[in-house]
Amino acid sequence: MNYTHKLFNVAMFIALGVTMPIAFHFFGGVGQIFLPMHIPVLMAGLLLGFKGGLATGLLTPVISSFTTGMPPLMPMLPIMVLELGVYGAITGYLYRQRKLPLVWSLIGSMLAGRIASALLVAGMAAIFAVQLKPLPFIIASVTTGLPGIAIQLFFVPLLVKRLEAASGAFRQVKVHE
Repeated sequence: MNYTHKLFNVAMFIALGVTMPIAFHFFGGVGQIFLPMHIPVLMAGLLLGFKGGLATGLLTPVISSFTTGMPPLMPMLPIMVLELGVYGAITGYLYRQRKLPLVWSLIGSMLAGRIASALLVAGMAAIFAVQLKPLPFIIASVTTGLPGIAIQLFFVPLLVKRLEAASGAFRQVKVHE
C-alpha cells in the first residue's frame, strides 16, 4: 500500500469515526453505550498498522470535538485522544507486527487503552483537582460500554476479515511500520 493510499484510508477511518457517533447520538446519546468512535479506530489499527492506527486514534476525537462538540474539550477530549491513540497503535502493533490473532489484538489494545486512560485520569486529578477518580472512572466506562465492547469483539473481526479478503492492499502493509 503506497503512502497516498494509506493516507486516504486514514482519512476514511477518521471520517467514519466522526460520523458514526453523530448517528448514534441522534438516537438519544447512546454513544457511551455502543462506543461508535472506537470501531473505526480499531479497524484502522488492524488494517493499516501501528502508524495508521495511531494517527486515526489521535485525530478522530480531536476533529470530532472541534466539529461536533463531542467529546467535550475537558475533561473527556484528552482522555479519549490518549485512549483511542493507544487503541489504534496497539491493535496495529499486535496484529500487524507481532502477528497475534485478531481478537487477542483487540483485547490487548482495549486493556492498554483503558490503563492509559486511567493513568491520565489519575494525573489530571492530581494536577488539576479534577473530580474524576481513576478506578471508578474505568469501572463506569467499561460497565456502561459493555454492549459496545461486545460489538467490537464480534463485528470488528468480521469486518476486518471481509475487507482483507476483498482487498489485497490491506494485507500488503509492511511489517516494519
